Amino acid sequence: MNIERAAAYSNRANGEAFLVVRDGVVVFERYADGYDPATPHALYSGSKSFWGTLAGVARDEGLLALDETVGATFPDWAHGPRASVTLRQLLSLTSGIGFGGLGNAVPLYAKALAVVPKNEPGSVFTYGGIPLQVFGAVLAEKLKLSGLTPHTYLYEKLLNPIGCIVAKWRFLADRTQPLPTGAFVSAREWAKYGELIAALGEWNGKVLVSADSLLDCFEGSHPNPRYGLGWWLSPIVDRKDIAYASGSGGQAMYVLRHDRTVIVRFGSGGSFKHESFLKALLAPEVSERAARKVSA
Repeated sequence: MNIERAAAYSNRANGEAFLVVRDGVVVFERYADGYDPATPHALYSGSKSFWGTLAGVARDEGLLALDETVGATFPDWAHGPRASVTLRQLLSLTSGIGFGGLGNAVPLYAKALAVVPKNEPGSVFTYGGIPLQVFGAVLAEKLKLSGLTPHTYLYEKLLNPIGCIVAKWRFLADRTQPLPTGAFVSAREWAKYGELIAALGEWNGKVLVSADSLLDCFEGSHPNPRYGLGWWLSPIVDRKDIAYASGSGGQAMYVLRHDRTVIVRFGSGGSFKHESFLKALLAPEVSERAARKVSA
């Protein structure tokens, strides 16, 4: 693993933070532009990575099934073009719902539930935030009796047990919080969540989400084999153990399960590309002497 080369690539692409944690130990850390280990950064769509994992928790607890339909919770979805839309399709962005609902355009639950798919459910991958809001509406409905919201459920079941502190999560007009975006987290805090993923859901000897449920997050769909449930999957053919969360402007958290390694990268736009970063990271390390021979 060539951490220095990956860090150099990140830096050239307007990197603001670069953190590598292996087996729970920080092995590399570099910051710029006023950031440090404790400075929160907007995750943007990196926030999506929480919800497939939390859906796994809810499945483990018998609260939902990934292949149940939205119509099982909301009768208006039980007929017509939305009748076959499942929770798995919402999380994998294959529900047929069209593009939209990103950034400041995330709709409230009611508006998301009024959307009609543009494509046959399960037929195409369309990136957007509306499907996550529909999933949020379903989860909120299922949690009503508990008095929890999707976000307080996330904190109770996953983030609080691992000591992951979210500095803030923005609110929508009705004081609910969006699922597809909105979290602000420091590099070290986000890395804690990555360590839970790398350990397949176990933290200090306690299983917070089953390995089976978590591994479901890393299964691509027929329309897009490179996207699971809130997680992007490795573009590197021989490294299928890699998954990553991705947000606008080059925000990323990479989980390399075989290496027991988590990498957090924050940036401010630029030309950052995940595939280029991973190729730099996985390039063999070259000794200084060998490098001189090659350059000669």
